Amino acid sequence: MNPREALQNLELQVYTAPWCADCRVLDKWLAANDILHLKVDIETVEGAAERLERETGKRAIPFILVNGKRWVRGYHRELLSRFSPELLIQELLGA
Repeated sequence: MNPREALQNLELQVYTAPWCADCRVLDKWLAANDILHLKVDIETVEGAAERLERETGKRAIPFILVNGKRWVRGYHRELLSRFSPELLIQELLGA
């Protein structure tokens, strides 16, 4: 199953910022796979950064809010590449 089909039933809100390198990697992958999502720029959307920190306890981005309920990291700091599409799909589907 391709990523778009796997994730098509999820509502994804990606908390991001233009200066974030990991955000750009995630954004390119989402665009390349035509995955529908809403970008929430923590620099321009009032209260977005505060909500992210309040609900996740983190100040890191990108984070993805799945179906308005569960947060998933949009990066994998434990990996040398910092991003695994396969792992991200598993995490999103498990949220």
